[in-house]
Amino acid sequence: MADKERLFDLASERGVLRTGIAVGFVISALGIGFGLASGSFSIMFDGFYSLVDLGMSGLSLMVVNLITAHAVSRDLPRRLRERFSMGFWHLEPMVLGLNGILLMSVALYALFNAVSSLLAGGRDLAFGVAIVYAVITIVLGGTIALVEIRANRKIDSDFVRLDISGWVMSTGITAALLVAFCIGYFIQGTRYAWLSPYVDPAVLALVCLAILPVPFATVRRALSDVLLMTPDSLREHVEQVAAAFVEKHGLASYRAYTARVGRSNVIELHFIVRDGDDRAMSAWDALRDEVGTAIGQAGPHRWLTVVFTGDTRWAE
Repeated sequence: MADKERLFDLASERGVLRTGIAVGFVISALGIGFGLASGSFSIMFDGFYSLVDLGMSGLSLMVVNLITAHAVSRDLPRRLRERFSMGFWHLEPMVLGLNGILLMSVALYALFNAVSSLLAGGRDLAFGVAIVYAVITIVLGGTIALVEIRANRKIDSDFVRLDISGWVMSTGITAALLVAFCIGYFIQGTRYAWLSPYVDPAVLALVCLAILPVPFATVRRALSDVLLMTPDSLREHVEQVAAAFVEKHGLASYRAYTARVGRSNVIELHFIVRDGDDRAMSAWDALRDEVGTAIGQAGPHRWLTVVFTGDTRWAE
C-alpha cells in the first residue's frame, strides 16, 4: 500500500476515518434492516442518520487525502497541484459545515415525521426485535467512539473530532431508543398498553430535539473559517511578535494579516523599512527566519509570507 500505511491504522487521521466508515456502514445496514423488520421509524431514522454521517465521513476522507498529499508534496497529480497551488485547506471548513447542516436537516425532517405520527395515533412495532438492534448498535457505536477519542488525543483532527461527535450522538440516540423500547415491551398486556403505539414516535421526537443543536458549534466554526474570520488568539500572538520584531530591528512599522482556514493558519507580515536601510539580501532572509521562528507552529499547515518594503502602499 502507498506509504506503507495500513488501511485501518488508528495512528493516522485517514486510518481512523476509514475505521469509522467501515463500522458506520455496518450500523447503517443494521438500522435500515431492523427498522423494516420491527416497523420502527426511529430505528429507520437511526440507520439513515448513520448513512448520512457515513457519506460525509467519506467526503471528509477525500479532503484529508487532498490536504495531506498537497502538504507533503506527494501522490498529487501535477494538474491538481497547478490548479490548486495554494492547497486544499479551504475545503475543510466547507465539508465540516455541510456535514453539520445535513445532520441538522435529517433530524429536523425526522422530528416533523414523529409529530405527524403522534397526531395520527402512533404506530405498532415489534419491541423484541427493536431491543436486539439497540443493544448491538450501542456496543458497536460506543466502542468506535472510545477508540476514536483515544486516537484523536495524538492526532488532534477536526474531522475525527466531528466523527466522534457523530458517534456519541448516534450512540446516545440508540440508548434513548433502548430505554423506550424496554418500556414499550414491559407495558404490553398491562393497563398502559394503549401507550405502546406512541413510544416510537415520542422518543424519536425527543431525540431529534436533543440532537438538533449539537452540530451548531461545528457549523459556526466552519462558517467563521469560510469567511476568513481571524481567531483572537492567533491575531494577538502575531501582533505581539511583529511589534517586538519592529522595535528590536529598528523598522518603521508593520501590517499583519491573519486567518484560519480549516487546519491551516494563513499569516502575512509586511514590515515597513526606514529610508536608507540598505541591508544585504542575506540579512533580510535571516530576519525572515527569525520572525518565522518567533511565530512558531512551523509545518505543512502554516502559510507564512514575510515582506519587507519601503513603500507603505505595498503593505496596505
